[in-house]
Amino acid sequence: MSQLKTISLSHLDNVPSSPGKFKSDKSLTYIHRLRLHSSVSKLTLWLALFLGLLVFFFFLSPPSASPPPRRSLGSWGGSRWEKRIRTSARVRSRSSFTVLVTGAAGFVGTHVSIALKRRGDGVIGLDNFNAYYDTKLKRARQEMLDQAGVFVVEGDINDKELLNKLFDVVPFTHVMHLAAQAGVRYAMQNPASYVHSNIAGFVNLLEVCKSANPQPAIVWASSSSVYGLNSKVPFSEKDRTDQPASLYAASKKAGEEIAHTYNHIYGLSITGLRFFTVYGPWGRPDMAYFFFTRDILKGKEITIYEGADHSSVARDFTYIDDIVKGCVSALDTAKKSTGSSGKKKGSAQFRIFNLGNTSPVPVTKLVNILEKLLKVKAKKKFLPLPRNGDVKFTHANISLAHRELGYEPTTDLETGLKKFVKWYMSYYKGSKRSSW
Repeated sequence: MSQLKTISLSHLDNVPSSPGKFKSDKSLTYIHRLRLHSSVSKLTLWLALFLGLLVFFFFLSPPSASPPPRRSLGSWGGSRWEKRIRTSARVRSRSSFTVLVTGAAGFVGTHVSIALKRRGDGVIGLDNFNAYYDTKLKRARQEMLDQAGVFVVEGDINDKELLNKLFDVVPFTHVMHLAAQAGVRYAMQNPASYVHSNIAGFVNLLEVCKSANPQPAIVWASSSSVYGLNSKVPFSEKDRTDQPASLYAASKKAGEEIAHTYNHIYGLSITGLRFFTVYGPWGRPDMAYFFFTRDILKGKEITIYEGADHSSVARDFTYIDDIVKGCVSALDTAKKSTGSSGKKKGSAQFRIFNLGNTSPVPVTKLVNILEKLLKVKAKKKFLPLPRNGDVKFTHANISLAHRELGYEPTTDLETGLKKFVKWYMSYYKGSKRSSW
């Protein structure tokens, strides 16, 4: 906002400092006119020089990035847009849910949205299609969602006007919040994106949900990264999570605390799911199994990190279909929120679950399986695990999820990677697409 600046003149020549009759002097008047003319000429000259320099540097300098307009991500609104929203939100039966899925064009979001739509739920997707990784892959997922009858609104969870409009058009019974800035290592390059998406965006979504009438039940994606430097294994929901090893982990931990606050104050029913290294078809190109596959096929050297004394780094790899079952079960068992229009009317459900495979696998074994499936020997380089936020191992205790959600993973790593490799070869080798 521009500010109006007031210029005050502190002194005028030949004006008496005390009241009285002022007699003009013709010679003095003539001199003043000359001085005034000279001053104006000098001012005009300097102003012209200043404007000339501005124009020169304007054309010399590259254009600077300006903040995007509110609706730059995609046009929304209007009768046709609302009709698409209502059609996508149509349910098969009265017992079906109407679900807003954020991050719908993401890896997990796509699979969850299709699973919900296939069983008869009304599903509306929301995604900003950011360029953290290949947007062509996200658009391909969007096409698949469209074929399944799921309309994906292009927009950002920080856009409160858009969120309010969606809730005006559709009275959502549930929100599956999967939108987030992912990646542990990327946080060192672009820390602000994690605050923008994982904290500010989450708060904005909760603000809209708590003011809705009726309030939806919320299921959202936390992360196994919250366990950070915890050395007790397997990781249990009761373990400490106050030692994050990355900004990504810290942002997800902050999300859990924020969720608890909105649950406590506004009566929102909230369930957090701590995902453990999800993999499978349509996955994320920034994940090790994905770029290992790409680089092995291209004959490029892959880097395998090791712990102290050349010990193995291990992950609790969890296949996407098992994660989807856990997400859907969390929705099915979520109780209704107790508030209305921002006012709490009773205590509400608050839960956190681990969703993992309970079988940590060394990264070296992951590579061996990929070599077998791809029929290509990998060129390997071993390096010490860097201090970039990665941890040596993850291992989920899923007893609580098993008891409360009926969660029971059934896909071992080799079976899951076989399905991934089949998809990868079909998606990239069967077309002219670039594998990022």
